Amino acid sequence: MKNLFIGNICPACGSILKIVRLQCKNCSTTIEGEFSTPLLARLNSEQQRFVQVFIKARGSIKEVEKELGVSYPTVCKKLDEIGKILGYAPENVEKREKEILEAIEKGKISAEQGANLLKEL
Repeated sequence: MKNLFIGNICPACGSILKIVRLQCKNCSTTIEGEFSTPLLARLNSEQQRFVQVFIKARGSIKEVEKELGVSYPTVCKKLDEIGKILGYAPENVEKREKEILEAIEKGKISAEQGANLLKEL
C-alpha cells in the first residue's frame, strides 16, 4: 500500500489531528495511546520539501534558489513562514533590515525587491 501524506489537519473540519495508533509494517504490532506529533509534521508537503532542499543545500540560499527555481526573496519568505509555523520567535526587525540592505548591495536582489521586503516587516 502506498503511503499517503495527509499532514496534521483534519480534511473534514480543519482541526489538528492527533496520533492515537502506531503499527509496525513488519509484524503488525500495534501501540495505542495519544502520541505527540513530530515538530516537522506541522508543515505541509511543500514546506517539508523546502526544508529537505534547504538541508541538502547545507543552508545555502543560493543553492536553494537554483534547486527550486525561485528568487532570494522567495527563499527568505519561505524560511520566515516555516519558522513561524514551528514556533520560532520572529526575527529582530533591525537584523532583517540589515540583511535585506546587504542583499541589495551584493546584487542578490533588486532595490525594488528590497523595498517590497522592507514594507512587509
